[in-house]
Amino acid sequence: MAINLEERVDQLETIFGKFISQTGAAILRLERSDQTLKNEMSDFKNEMRDFKNEMLDFKNEMLDFKNEMLDFKNEMRDFKNEMRSEVKRMNKQWGELSNKMGTMVEDLIYPSIERIIQKQFDVLPDSLAIRLRKRLPDGREKEFDAVAIAGDIVYLNSTKSTLKSKDIDDFIKEIQVFKEFFPEHRNKKIVGILASLTIDKSVLTYAEKNGFLVLGVGDEIMEVKNSKDFQPKFW
Repeated sequence: MAINLEERVDQLETIFGKFISQTGAAILRLERSDQTLKNEMSDFKNEMRDFKNEMLDFKNEMLDFKNEMLDFKNEMRDFKNEMRSEVKRMNKQWGELSNKMGTMVEDLIYPSIERIIQKQFDVLPDSLAIRLRKRLPDGREKEFDAVAIAGDIVYLNSTKSTLKSKDIDDFIKEIQVFKEFFPEHRNKKIVGILASLTIDKSVLTYAEKNGFLVLGVGDEIMEVKNSKDFQPKFW
């Protein structure tokens, strides 16, 4: 009985020893795993810190890039404004020279009127004539600066170096004269187009009141000077 008790005690000691050994090994492995985890977490934190720093650098670079692009856009806008002013100045000088030479219609109106008609009325003229002159059987003679025809509409132009209120009154009469000189167009609608190098605001208002399209020097040689919501009159 005593032997069996001793054997059982020995077995328990052996089992306990193995338990202690296994537990110690497990604790050691756990400590190692914990240390490994701590190391991995530390590495991860370092990587995240590096990533944040890289992202911050990237954001700063993007901010610098945006600022550079903004500066570039501002420079381009200033350049375009300067070029637009220069083009207008050159067109004005060209117009003044043409006026002195008596070739305003040829140099300013002819290169512009077809484009303007197409843009304003969405139609391309079938014919365009400048310095259109006709003599009637009774000996009367008349010259019209520019005449464009598109379908059943005639676009009649009168060009002056400086547009005055009297020119507008005279143009109203000229429209009736045109119908007399060209009876084949009598039943067609007529759009009056005035063009000038110098246009006073009050004169422009008077021209609009009478339903005339008004052209002046602009970015593309000649451009429409009427208000945005202006609708021309069909005579």
